[in-house]
Amino acid sequence: MNVTYHFKLEDKRSETFKVTDRPADLTGNLPSWTKLEHCQCSNCPLKPSESPRCPAAVEILPVVNAFQAEDAYQRVNVEVTDDRRSYSKGTTLEEALRSLLGLKMATSGCPVLSELKSMAVHHLPFASNDEFIMRSVSHYLLQQYLAKRNHQEPDWELKGLVERNQRLQLVNQALWQRIHSVCKGDSNLKALLNFFSMASSVSFSLESQLRKLEAKMKGDGAV
Repeated sequence: MNVTYHFKLEDKRSETFKVTDRPADLTGNLPSWTKLEHCQCSNCPLKPSESPRCPAAVEILPVVNAFQAEDAYQRVNVEVTDDRRSYSKGTTLEEALRSLLGLKMATSGCPVLSELKSMAVHHLPFASNDEFIMRSVSHYLLQQYLAKRNHQEPDWELKGLVERNQRLQLVNQALWQRIHSVCKGDSNLKALLNFFSMASSVSFSLESQLRKLEAKMKGDGAV
């Protein structure tokens, strides 16, 4: 996986971030909020003696540093390229960061967020809530089909999907707390809250979300 996000801000400043399937390897004097024990997730399986720094915090650190003082609602032009195609969109910094942070967190090496890594390989920039639900459910059902083919018990009721997103919510909340004290603007915070709300929709309102998708799929079939 090789994805590049290129931002052009209103003040003509540009920022570029590359995301691969390898976690960031940052060294040196990292800020205290990246320490594992700082607002550590309640479901974190890591120990400070083995992993002094939070993998997800280290991964998103360059993004937080670049945009911590920026207005979430300012317009930006973003180009996203991977090995297959490119995407471009004029949007708010909030939406662009939600897309980038979600990808970086999934590939950070965090044991909990790594459950999203296989989805990240087929990353869809700027995904809407409906697209997020569709991709999450479709990806999970494919995993269950493959489990059945390998003589394992599949979960057709999506109970595991809800449980997975409940685990992810705990991580998102802790990450929000981590960067709250360092963000002068509100871009990173709003992006994480937006990402958090999308994950919540799978846990708390999956049935209603599925009914909405069912209604759309019973439409006129236009694509």
